[in-house]
Amino acid sequence: MLSEKGKYASATENRRFVWKEIIWPLIIETSSISFSLAQYQKKRDEICVKYGISINALSRGLASLIQRGLLYKEKDLYFIHYRLVAYMRLNAEVDYGTALHETKIK
Repeated sequence: MLSEKGKYASATENRRFVWKEIIWPLIIETSSISFSLAQYQKKRDEICVKYGISINALSRGLASLIQRGLLYKEKDLYFIHYRLVAYMRLNAEVDYGTALHETKIK
């Protein structure tokens, strides 16, 4: 993650990274439309070690994905948008752009 980028470009890059490296792999690994905060944190910590980045670099990623509508929070669980469930069932690779496009209200 490059710090030379502007605030919004950096936020988008963080969202993309969190989606690609943490959220979608977690959904595929668990074969579930939901995950707990503890599951997210465990996966996040693994990715931080793998890429040698600090947890702070990814701190807003989860909240930002909720704001974008890709994830929903209900009590202690996070759920993917219902339009992404078919991709999960197919074990398909879903990048951030595709996920964002699929979850837009038409």
